[in-house]
Amino acid sequence: MTDASQPDMQLETLPQERSRAMQLWGRFRDHKGGIIGAAVFLIIIIAVTIGPYIHTIDPQFLDIRSKNQGPSMLHPFGTDNLGRDMLAQVLAGGRLSLSVGMVAMALSLFLGTVVGLLSGYIKWLDGPLMRLTDLFLALPLLPLLLVIIMLFRETLRAIFGPETGIFILIVFVIGITSWMHTARIVRGDVLSIKNQEFILAAKSGGTREYNIILRHLLPNVMSSIMVSATLGIATAIITESALSFLGLGFPSDFPTWGRLLYDGANFLQITPSRVLWPGLAISLTVLSVNYMGDAFRDALDPHKVKH
Repeated sequence: MTDASQPDMQLETLPQERSRAMQLWGRFRDHKGGIIGAAVFLIIIIAVTIGPYIHTIDPQFLDIRSKNQGPSMLHPFGTDNLGRDMLAQVLAGGRLSLSVGMVAMALSLFLGTVVGLLSGYIKWLDGPLMRLTDLFLALPLLPLLLVIIMLFRETLRAIFGPETGIFILIVFVIGITSWMHTARIVRGDVLSIKNQEFILAAKSGGTREYNIILRHLLPNVMSSIMVSATLGIATAIITESALSFLGLGFPSDFPTWGRLLYDGANFLQITPSRVLWPGLAISLTVLSVNYMGDAFRDALDPHKVKH
């Protein structure tokens, strides 16, 4: 009887999961800003992924005779002071900037979720973990980032190479300095869930603590984690751009949007487009991700469900 009933139970849960997904999609679709943001973000991802196969100019190709040119048919975004094509550099920089943002966001979410779950569920860990969170929140992040990068930059470049070493360093630095808000949000959700009946029933049934955390608590805080994920991408992209603008990010041979801003700042009066295009790319990406985060938050908020 038990074996025969298991497929029936699984078949019953599939329509429920599908209907819930459709409800979430319907609420997300009602948020016009979220739809526009998702469309813009998707266009940006497609552009930086497929664009180099369409616009095939090497971003590091030097053509001194074409330096400091404005937009043209051959160079739609113009050229820099060394004659490199700006469109090719913006596309290449987008791949690096988005990669840094997503990987740093994943690291930040992992740390914040682990700290939040343990702090909210295990009472004796709540005090130490929250004081650690407060300590990180109290640190001046930009000077801390600068110090860490200055200390470990050359070492990691020598071990992993110029691009991989800087990528690892920047992702690590952004990840370990941006997990605190996620930890606080997850902790608050866990505190409100852990005394509910299904958690108490799991405890009384002899379920192990780690199974309760993974199977019962974690799925119920996924909505907050998803919102933090969208906002974390925007924060990581802005932080990487700020570091690159200060000259502490990737070298000029590996352009990111922030590095393109840094390199073009001295030529603002000669070719303003050098700053316009990477700045516009950063702004559109951050705005679209923020709108998507607002839409996810509204779609997953049970108090905003329309009856």
